[in-house]
Amino acid sequence: MDRAKAIKAVEDLLDALGEDRSREGLKDTPRRVADMYAQLLSGMGRTAETELSKTFAVDGGDVVIEKDIAFSSMCEHHLMPFFGTVTIAYIPDKRVAGLSKLARCVDICAARLQLQEQLTRQVAEEIMRYLKPKGVFVCCVAEHTCMTCRGVKKPGSKTVSYVALGDFPAEKRAEVLSLVKC
Repeated sequence: MDRAKAIKAVEDLLDALGEDRSREGLKDTPRRVADMYAQLLSGMGRTAETELSKTFAVDGGDVVIEKDIAFSSMCEHHLMPFFGTVTIAYIPDKRVAGLSKLARCVDICAARLQLQEQLTRQVAEEIMRYLKPKGVFVCCVAEHTCMTCRGVKKPGSKTVSYVALGDFPAEKRAEVLSLVKC
């Protein structure tokens, strides 16, 4: 990120809003906002390869499920946050990832300008690419502040998206959905 450009952009926005950037509450706001975006968008250009490359051998196993992985992300349409949980189910092919690695995969994908549907697919694709399971199913449930704070203003509304890749049979998807209540 070009930090100087980001700071200047926030200064310009404050000016366009008619704010007095010299007042006490706004003096450091451009820097703070630039730092915030650097943190919130730290997943740009990163993959989960490092996280998902550390695996462990397993004998057998049907489905591994990690549910309710909390995340927050930034809507690319309005630059407003959306947040919720991701559930990951995968069918191992002789190897499993540490559970924290799945959560870190979600964190990396969420730390980008995003659409929920993209986020769901990116998590599934990263797991397929680097963990190489037989199949993966990812379900994302989120609340979007662009729906709750502006526009239609419908607090509490949730959006559900899911993606299945590889060999993840329909009956297994239904089983996972009933178990985790996505």
